[in-house]
Amino acid sequence: MELWASARRSKVIGVIVGLGYLVLLCTIGVESRKSSKRDCFEYEAISCRAHSASVSDFGGVGDGTTVNTQAFRAAIDHLSQFSSEGGSLLYVPPGRWLTGSFNLTSYFTLYLDKDAVLLGSQDESEYPLIEPLPSYGRGRDADGARFSSLIFGNNLTDVVITGANGTIDGQGELWWTKFRAGELNYTRPYLIEIMFSTSIQISNLTLINSPSWNVHPVYCSNVVVQGLTILAPVRSPNTDGINPDSCTNTRIQDCYIVSGDDCVAVKSGWDEYGIAFGMPTKRLVIRRLTCISPTSAVIALGSEMSGGIEDVRAEDITAINSESGVRIKTAVGRGGYVKDIYVRRMTLKTMKWVFWMTGNYGSHPDNNYDPSAIPMIQNINYRDVVAENVTMAARLEGIPGDPFTGICMSNVTIGLAQNPKKLQWNCSDVAGITSEVTPKPCDLLPDQGQGKIRACNYPEDNSPIENMEVQTCSSIRNRW
Repeated sequence: MELWASARRSKVIGVIVGLGYLVLLCTIGVESRKSSKRDCFEYEAISCRAHSASVSDFGGVGDGTTVNTQAFRAAIDHLSQFSSEGGSLLYVPPGRWLTGSFNLTSYFTLYLDKDAVLLGSQDESEYPLIEPLPSYGRGRDADGARFSSLIFGNNLTDVVITGANGTIDGQGELWWTKFRAGELNYTRPYLIEIMFSTSIQISNLTLINSPSWNVHPVYCSNVVVQGLTILAPVRSPNTDGINPDSCTNTRIQDCYIVSGDDCVAVKSGWDEYGIAFGMPTKRLVIRRLTCISPTSAVIALGSEMSGGIEDVRAEDITAINSESGVRIKTAVGRGGYVKDIYVRRMTLKTMKWVFWMTGNYGSHPDNNYDPSAIPMIQNINYRDVVAENVTMAARLEGIPGDPFTGICMSNVTIGLAQNPKKLQWNCSDVAGITSEVTPKPCDLLPDQGQGKIRACNYPEDNSPIENMEVQTCSSIRNRW
């Protein structure tokens, strides 16, 4: 948080001057030499900017067929000169803007108009190849390199990707087809990936048809993801919604996700590579999330969790027609830990499982993993859960000789489907307690009886990410 505060102090004079100019423009209006009219728009962001430009100022054409990759790159390169002068904003006007991968810069905002659609190119050459993540050792889809994401950033400070619910369309169907056919030599691009960065906001956008994961902050701190609508066909491969990965202080809120994979997948590296890199995901807040994912979890912890996952707080979660609520995925060889997980107020409708923990997930990057690297799963808390039309209450499978411990469930009511499983709780190698849970839990989670234990824990203190607030900013745009 000190870096965040220092960055804001260093910009305050420039921002005040820049915003004063914007207020003047918004108040009196301006006629340009080309007889365009300039007006202002407001948006919510962690930082306001003193300078702005439109991608059309750099030769961009929003006709859906012109490739604008160089226009975006040129615009951001030009605007990067203002990083020490109050920062800059790149405005994407109404239109359909076809582009390949481009890199962001620090103290920068990318803003999409409500009628702007950013179209991801389907040409592999428009996505530079980059090295595997050090905590993974290889690409997720294939050995070796991976395609850069459509919107990419590395070693940045203070970056905002936002809009008036403008759209980023990854045009992923061609990528999905190639992936299924084994025709890709490298890992598919994500829509948005930010690496080794701090003070990041991704908000108020619609993301559709990503080639793979949608939003991937990795090795980042102080991240806010809010107000996203993420849509993909429910059978599309690996179209995870939001994947915080080896990140500290992250807040995900007010998002609606329809996905072919997990809606939120919390990660921290894969087997021996994640253990060696040793960067956990911690202090994560997830709230007011709505998810539809018939084949995957609303919130998944893992399976790549070898750097550790701790202090995750999830509340006010709604799921419809999803495979499971909160799922822990791990295996022998992962190492690491998942601990201090707190979930409350889940409303689930039409689920295969409400609770699912898996200690035999498998899927290793190579054969060099350590079979003695046993993960630790402990202090997992669920309370105030209502579910209906459920096939099976819980499938809880720890690791033989290494049980998942400290599981607590309280005030849970599960209504069963018309043809439910005969066995509602399938438990092995787990330990914990329950209170006021229906249907009756397995013997490994003994019912303590009404009123005999407090509700399962949920921290009363604020997570540090709560100190990262958004403010109302103003900028200008041309109206021809």
